[in-house]
Amino acid sequence: MDIATVVGVLAGFALIIGAILSGGSLKIFVNVPSLLIVVGGMLCSVLIHFSLGQFLAIFAVIKNAFFHKAHSPVILIQQMVNFAAINRRDGALALEQEMRKVDDPFLVKGLQALVDGQEEDDIRALMGMETEYMQARHGDGKKILEFMGASAPAFGMVGTLIGLVQMLQNMSSPDDIGQGMATALLTTFYGALLANLVFIPMAGKLGQYSKSETLAMEMITEGVCAIVRGDSPTVVREKMQAFVSASKRADVKVTI
Repeated sequence: MDIATVVGVLAGFALIIGAILSGGSLKIFVNVPSLLIVVGGMLCSVLIHFSLGQFLAIFAVIKNAFFHKAHSPVILIQQMVNFAAINRRDGALALEQEMRKVDDPFLVKGLQALVDGQEEDDIRALMGMETEYMQARHGDGKKILEFMGASAPAFGMVGTLIGLVQMLQNMSSPDDIGQGMATALLTTFYGALLANLVFIPMAGKLGQYSKSETLAMEMITEGVCAIVRGDSPTVVREKMQAFVSASKRADVKVTI
């Protein structure tokens, strides 16, 4: 679980609720019609803009913003250095034993291609295609959240217009004027809150996750290809250290 995302969302809502309670009752900020206009309208627009499959994947996309298993570049480099040492000492077939200890499907696929004796160009093409499709999937999820972040305030404005029309048509009744104004203002509030505290930040977080995962997959690709070429563990380490900052490079050791 990404602690920063959880803390950010909870702290943001706590801050808003605290500000409301400091000046009055939370009850006056609860308006079901306003919420239906914003949330319902936003979901309908998503359903129109995207396919049914993409719409049904909304919850999975939001889940990915909270739960993400990050790869450690230093650990990845150390793994590839160790695999290079095993390959040089015992041959490619010895890596089959090591594959059982790996829980990354992408790394397993690369090692399996290596063990099968595929050429470097074929391995690079295979793993490059996998990376591109991963980026496309993540890009679709990010686009959904960005669209939700854009449509929520728009439907907040729609609710505001509805509330103003209701208010202007009932100027003779003070109660109806108050209800119309509540709908008008609260829909704008709901739309702005959901967009700027939930959907847009989550889209940005998914973008960061995608960059991190792309980097990890590129590191794995380069490491596997270096092993295929028969590079020594030291050479593999030196090449892959280009992916990390200088302060972390000393953590990677060559073990043969």
